[in-house]
This record gives sequence, C-alpha cells and structure tokens, in this order.
Amino acid sequence: MTTVMVVTMIALLLLGFPMMIPLISAAVIGFYMMFNGLGQMDTLIQQMMAGIRPASLIAVPMFILAADIMTRGQSAERLINMVMSFIGHVKGGLAVSTAASCTLFGAVSGSTQATVVAVGSPLRPKMLKAGYSDSFTLALIINSSDIAFLIPPSIGMIIYGVISGTSIGELFIAGIGPGLLILVMFAVYCVIYAVVRDVPTEPKSSWRERLSAVRMALWPLGFPVIIVGGIYGGIFSPTEAAAACVLYAILLEFVVFRSLKMGDIYAIAKSTGLITAVVFILVAVGNGFSWIISFAQIPQTILEAVGINEAGPTGVLIAICIAFFVACMFVDPIVVILVLTPIFSPAVEATGLDPVLVGILITLQVAIGSATPPFGCDIFTAIAIFKRPYLDVIKGTPPFVLLLILAAALLIMFPPIALFLRDLAFR
Repeated sequence: MTTVMVVTMIALLLLGFPMMIPLISAAVIGFYMMFNGLGQMDTLIQQMMAGIRPASLIAVPMFILAADIMTRGQSAERLINMVMSFIGHVKGGLAVSTAASCTLFGAVSGSTQATVVAVGSPLRPKMLKAGYSDSFTLALIINSSDIAFLIPPSIGMIIYGVISGTSIGELFIAGIGPGLLILVMFAVYCVIYAVVRDVPTEPKSSWRERLSAVRMALWPLGFPVIIVGGIYGGIFSPTEAAAACVLYAILLEFVVFRSLKMGDIYAIAKSTGLITAVVFILVAVGNGFSWIISFAQIPQTILEAVGINEAGPTGVLIAICIAFFVACMFVDPIVVILVLTPIFSPAVEATGLDPVLVGILITLQVAIGSATPPFGCDIFTAIAIFKRPYLDVIKGTPPFVLLLILAAALLIMFPPIALFLRDLAFR
C-alpha cells in the first residue's frame, strides 16, 4: 500500500498537478486498500474536516490579512528607513540593513513571501546601485526573508502547533533566539562580503535624521509588541493576538498613515481569501493523509526499518532536520509539516524530546528548504517579483544555506538558544 501511495503522489506531481491533488489521491487510494472499498468514505471526510476545526487555525487568515494590509501600506518602508539610518553607513551596512529589515518585517507579518515583496522591492535597487552583485542581493533577500518563519508570528509554527498539539505561544517565544542568531550570522557574512569586494558605504545619517526615522517607525514597531508582549504578558492568546494585529494594521494604514483607501479593501480581502483557501485546503487534505498513514502504522514501520528509535535524541533530531530540509526543497512547506510531523511523532515521544525544540528545528528546516534549489517556494516568489532568471536567483544561495545549516547544528548542540526565553516566559 505504501508503495502505491508514494508512486501515485510522485506521478501526479510530475504531471504538474497542484499539491492538494496528489495528497488526496494517495489518501483515497490508501483508504480504499485498507477498507476494501469506499463505502465508508465519510470517515475520511470527517478526518479532513477535523484538520481545520482547531480554533488556533483562526490565527492563520488573521496574520495573512494583517501582512497583506502592511505590504500595501507604509509599514515596511518606515522600518527599512529606521534600520538604514543607523547602520547604512558602515561597511556592508546596506546588506546588514536588508537582513535586519527582513527580520523586522517578518516579526510584523509572519510571511516570507510578503517580506520578499515588501523589503526586497525597495532595497534591491539600492544594493545594486551600491555595488553588490545581483546574485548576492537576491540570495540575501530570499534567505533573510525566511527568518520570518522563526520570528513570531509564524504561520509554519501555527500549523506545527495544531498538528502536534504543542503550545503555539511557547513556539512563538522560542523562535526569537534562533531568529536573532541567524540575523547575526547573516550580518557577519555581509560585512565580510563587503570588505572582500570593497563595496562603497552609504552616507552617514545625522542624529536628527535617525530620531526622525525612529519616530516614523514607532507605529509599525507596535506589531511585535502586540504579539510578543501580549502573549508573554498573558493578555492575548496567539489567536487573539492575530485579531489585534489586523485591527492595528487597519488603524495604522487606513487612519494614521492614510496610505490605503476604502477602495483597496476588496483587493486585500480577495488576496487574503485566496491564500487562506489554499492553506486550509492543504491542512484539511494533509490531515486526512496523515490519518491514513497513521492508521496503517506506516510511520512506525518506516522508523523501525531505519532504526531511528535506537538513535537517541540527537540522532532523531538530525534525522528530522535532514528529512524536512530535503522535502522542502521540492514541496510546499505547509504540506511537508502536515505529512512529516506525524511520521516522526512516535520517535519524538519515545526519546523524550521537547516538542518545542523539535518545532523550532522543523521550522528552521522549512525556512532553509524554502530558499534552496531546485524548487524552494521563495525562489519562485523572487523570480516572479524581480523578473530574474532561475539561475541568477539561486547562484548566491549556497553560503546562506550553509549558515542556516550551521544554525541548525548549533540548536541541536545548544538547545537553550531556543528554550531559554520559553523557559523564562512559561516555566
């Protein structure tokens, strides 16, 4: 049965079907083979509906809507200007500013694609004009945007939390340390690159200009305060924080900045609705598929065959990292989380691993795979936004991928990088 399901999925993917079709086809085939027919098909449908029933998933469309509003407004530009005013003049400062701006906007939007668009569009021309190569610039934007997977709010963390039953609030707080670690690693590489290539620096901003930029960015900086401060302070649940972010984004862009008009609401709602529909269909189908493979004991069979249960906690973490990294090079991150998380759940429970640490590592691998050839989803976002050939977009990615892999290794060796803030906030 496993072979038939895998072959079906691969064949349909190669034929160009969207990911939801291979998943549901494999689930239906598995159901048919297990129950000798489709007479009890309503059971599979119930499992699919159960996948989108958790209240925590309400946060997903809320964060998508908030990100869409901010991307079309002025929040990203104000954050970029603030970062540039402080570090744009140092060697490699423009590249470091790009990475920091991606991190800040990721903490505001939670969406890698929104970050690529909002930060990459204004900063790429500046970096090219300053003397950075296009391949380095594109790779920096793509990989820095993936920090949004780790800095709360993170849609990937929400999906993992729902599937695994892990606290989304704890995942959000635990993602801050690894996200900042990656930003520092990227910043060091950017400075080295600028020194080696002798890239010119930007003019130094005066303190008057810096204070003005900070004042302009104070309103957008309220988003991470609402999310992290609200959850940490016990004011909001993650779902309530998402709703508060939407309200704050509407007030900011429509009332305070007046960057958007009532006529923009339809386009924003349509875009959010389309993305939300895709996410929820994938979640429903993925839950049905996960139920089938779990019912058939496929995860346990695979893990016993490779001997992962005897590998110990470190071995399990390494196996998880490799599996998620490779899978996200080919398949949408949400699908990978939905399919692989149940497969590794028995090994995680057997070895007593902290599910929050596992979730952060999974989220990091999803971030790495999303920017890694051949089919990382953010690569194609950059191709569409910047109108550059595929090879130009991926040319500069290897150094950043290696840094992200190093970050994963550091997390495995030193779990407090992720768990210190979690323990401080929730223990």
